Amino acid sequence: MKFAIAAASVLAAGVAASPATPTKLVPQKRATGVTPITIKGNAFFQGDKRFYIRGVDYQPGGPSEPKDPIADTESCKRDVAKFKELGLNTIRVYTVDNSKNHDECMQALADAGIYLALDVNSRYYSLNRASQKAIQKSYNKVYLQSVFATIDIFAKYDNTLLFFSANEVLDAPDTSACAPYVKAVNRDMKSYINAQGYRNIPVGYSAADVTANRLEMAQYMNCGPDAARADFYAFNDYSWCDPDEYSTTDWAQKVKNFTDYGKPLFLSEYGCNRNKREFKQVAALYSDKMWSVYSGGLVYEYSQEEADYGLVDIKDGKVSTRPDYDALKTAFSKTPIPTDNGDFKTDGKASACPKKSNLWEVDMADDQLPAMPDGLDEYFENGAGNGPGLTGGSQDAGSEEQKLAPAGSGAVTTGASAGSSATGSQGAAAGLPPPFSAAPLITGAVVLFSALVGASLL
Repeated sequence: MKFAIAAASVLAAGVAASPATPTKLVPQKRATGVTPITIKGNAFFQGDKRFYIRGVDYQPGGPSEPKDPIADTESCKRDVAKFKELGLNTIRVYTVDNSKNHDECMQALADAGIYLALDVNSRYYSLNRASQKAIQKSYNKVYLQSVFATIDIFAKYDNTLLFFSANEVLDAPDTSACAPYVKAVNRDMKSYINAQGYRNIPVGYSAADVTANRLEMAQYMNCGPDAARADFYAFNDYSWCDPDEYSTTDWAQKVKNFTDYGKPLFLSEYGCNRNKREFKQVAALYSDKMWSVYSGGLVYEYSQEEADYGLVDIKDGKVSTRPDYDALKTAFSKTPIPTDNGDFKTDGKASACPKKSNLWEVDMADDQLPAMPDGLDEYFENGAGNGPGLTGGSQDAGSEEQKLAPAGSGAVTTGASAGSSATGSQGAAAGLPPPFSAAPLITGAVVLFSALVGASLL
């Protein structure tokens, strides 16, 4: 049933609706009371103190019915109480409605010391990985207007931690040709933030833990000109299943593989549910075993949905905790967030771009990316305008013709501030539906298969 739902989501997302008619936004206020997060080398910082992400993925209703959980003030404030009880400092949200106001929830989160890691895509405003022509067509001005409108809303909140430019677009070796489009969106988002004079909110990618090209995609997002490099890189990683120990999983090898990576790394999803969850991962993730390379992570997921990863049940507007909630709370209580800077690296150096192979099918030169769609200058100069919300769509609004340009061509490379939110002008991507993460559904099969045949995930 889980695989059927995933397949249905993929097919649905391949059908693009017509562009939405923008609706008028109520001016947003700025959530205050927290220090905006910055990046130094391969680590996040809260002022002069290193910031380790400790959070959960938050999508009440699940991927089959994507909705905006932080536009619902009542349920948001209800859940913030549970976030505080767990001692969280971050939540990830996969879908937001960029035609709605989020002031109250963002302030409630800020009052609790909680930051937002936000996917800027929605089901019909996203890259479509169904084919090479489909992804070329889905990378267009209408799509980016929606992305930029979302940035406009959330750039003003000091507790907006980061933006995900996409989620799990590459989920197999044969989707690696989509990588340049992910990187192009990353470039365009960074350019828009600079053009609007917003603070320098980190922009990066949430990757499926695909063994075949795990390292290549991370290298690719960190190679080339600074204007196109991701500010961070994240993994949806379910390879550690309780009762495993650090030494018997591939996490130790991943730390070695990424020791020299120049940008912050963290887990955008973790928490295998193949067995009873004890969250032994927590003790390793926030220790000297991993902190020089990883900056924490987000547990999948807050509410119980069909995939069976929930920490709580939500019924008739009321929340009741599940055994996994108590297990995670215990794991967190035994492993406090580190208080030192964890041997982070200060250089933030670029990676070498990966070479083409049968597992990495990127045909563009290292210094090439898809050219920015015509007309983006209008948004850079005047702002994106009102967001289309969750209606309409953009995936058929572009051309199937591929246009290439130097990777940094057209990018705006200055203008963002390092401190509090600028006032600038007011104006999840999964390869198909961004709110859907394939990892929780496919990883169980991958782990089971590996266990049966003795395959290594390295």
